[in-house]
Amino acid sequence: MADARDIVGAILEEADIVENGDRPWDIKVNDPRLFGRVLAGGSLALGESYMDGWWDCERLDELIARILAKGLQAKVRPSARLAFIWLRSLLVNTQRRGRAFRIGERHYDLGNDLYSVMLDKGMSYSCGYWKRAESLDEAQEAKLDLVCRKIGLEKGMRVLDIGCGWGAFARHAAERHGATVVGITVSKEQVEPARERCRGLPVEIRLQDYRELNERFDRIVSIGMIEHVGIKNYRRYMEVASRCLAPGGLFLLHTIGTNVSARVTDPWVDKYIFPDSVLPSLKRLAAAVEGIFKIEDVHSFGHHYDPTLLAWERNFSAGWDRLKDRYGERFYRMWRFYLLSSAGSFRARHIQLWQLVLSPRPSTAAYESVRDDR
Repeated sequence: MADARDIVGAILEEADIVENGDRPWDIKVNDPRLFGRVLAGGSLALGESYMDGWWDCERLDELIARILAKGLQAKVRPSARLAFIWLRSLLVNTQRRGRAFRIGERHYDLGNDLYSVMLDKGMSYSCGYWKRAESLDEAQEAKLDLVCRKIGLEKGMRVLDIGCGWGAFARHAAERHGATVVGITVSKEQVEPARERCRGLPVEIRLQDYRELNERFDRIVSIGMIEHVGIKNYRRYMEVASRCLAPGGLFLLHTIGTNVSARVTDPWVDKYIFPDSVLPSLKRLAAAVEGIFKIEDVHSFGHHYDPTLLAWERNFSAGWDRLKDRYGERFYRMWRFYLLSSAGSFRARHIQLWQLVLSPRPSTAAYESVRDDR
């Protein structure tokens, strides 16, 4: 009877991955208990065993990309935690208003020192646009410019930024386009840096849940926030956007997404990175906007997230000496696994990145799709 090592080895062989091989994507096993642990615990065990130092890989991103491209994750038993998360998603609205600030506390409040080291100079924590860019700074600037052109941003317009982060879009829209911006976030640690970044500009940054909004804006953007809204709240989210968008306005929604509708996220990601979050599918987004907005444009560029994540990981690793005394070695391995496994997921097209442009019903105005093809 085959033992755990043989079973896992046979599975990995399908993706041309071998134990202790000499290629960058081959897995280096430091503790032979790894195989039984992964068979029993699936992706949660894979991530936790990496955090514990039980295995290494020179190109972890490529290892994950190969596993996902071949669908090998389906051949390993899901963890009990995944079953728990799935059942909880059926019974409980984990993204209800009373828990709105939990994702801020657990992820975005980790430390501005961490994010300052990892991100571009403008502090954009979302996918860059690399079509003409040669650096992370250029890719993020191109993304912000693309967003502004897609919504036809003009001087004097009032704009709502749902999930404003550290103020990257708000500053860009106000400084480059003369817009007045209200940005909201559920991260206490983002508020003051965002206000400082936008000092002297017509920008207001609020610590506020989206459900509290009830005022009019000419344009709305939401960049990398709906991933934390939850499927039970998509319709409410769109209703809030609808009541806040002026007639003739436009709403740009930028989100990571899944190819197949799911109720839960990966159990390792849920436990260590983004608690209570779930990626939307186009099917669920379309259902949420039906009768409220018209979908004017869908732009898919998930392949741009791969270089974005690799740039973040390079910055993080290069700046680790400034962070290690506060965060520790296990955090270092956890964060690298997060960034590199995410890069591999996008490379395998296991997950996607979409920008949707939405217009309010019953507007009859025509919309011309915008791309960076100048």
